[in-house]
Amino acid sequence: MNIGLIIIGDEILSGKRQDKHLAKVIELLSARGLVLNWARYVGDDRPQIVAALKDAFASGNLVFSCGGIGATPDDHTRQCAAAALGVDLVLHPEAKALIQERMADVARGKGESFDPDRPDNIHRLNMGVFPAGAAIIPNPYNKIPGFSVADVHFVPGFPVMAWPMIESLLDGRYASLHGSQRQQERGVIVFGAMEATLTPLMEAVEAQHPGVKVYSLPSVDHPQYGRHIDLGVKGADSASLAAAFAQLRAGLIARGAQLGPETVR
Repeated sequence: MNIGLIIIGDEILSGKRQDKHLAKVIELLSARGLVLNWARYVGDDRPQIVAALKDAFASGNLVFSCGGIGATPDDHTRQCAAAALGVDLVLHPEAKALIQERMADVARGKGESFDPDRPDNIHRLNMGVFPAGAAIIPNPYNKIPGFSVADVHFVPGFPVMAWPMIESLLDGRYASLHGSQRQQERGVIVFGAMEATLTPLMEAVEAQHPGVKVYSLPSVDHPQYGRHIDLGVKGADSASLAAAFAQLRAGLIARGAQLGPETVR
């Protein structure tokens, strides 16, 4: 199962807020032997969000969508999810109970009585209006839930809420995936070579070792190595990886490349 991430919000694309989700989701996945296969940023534009979510639902991937599930005019994710699925929006009964519980907690903390029929409290229930058939994702921070449809999961944009919700899904519903995408890397620093001249060697290594990928990361101003290429292989099978790296290293030596330190990750 591939894993994807959708990050929604004009504030990210305009630079008003710096995205923190991408790095954190990669970290959470890596700690569980999983990898992020793709990520997509989308502004607060309904046609674009609908298109992104249609792709997500059709992909069969495990997808986390962060942002836009509130109840203000710039929150469109709930409505777009329903449109992408072709279903109605409905007030989820468990979400309603949790939202009302949260509102009662807030009122109690202020020393006020909770009136569920007050207009602003009725409006807050929109945060529990999800596509028909959705399941809730508990929110340990403030009880306002996210929602799931199949393997696409919608959480708030706030990291303090989103990250624990994503972790709970990874360690609960998707615990069986742990370790299934764990990869290893072996690389070497190469001085005085051009990527174009090494491309045939890279292609030959990949062709002879299915399941192994070659990576090439050139740098022109590295503080320690200066101009160089970080060249290596990555894959899940240790034996295949070792054989591929041996072939790569031998090919570099045969081409007269100047080799630096080797890395193992």
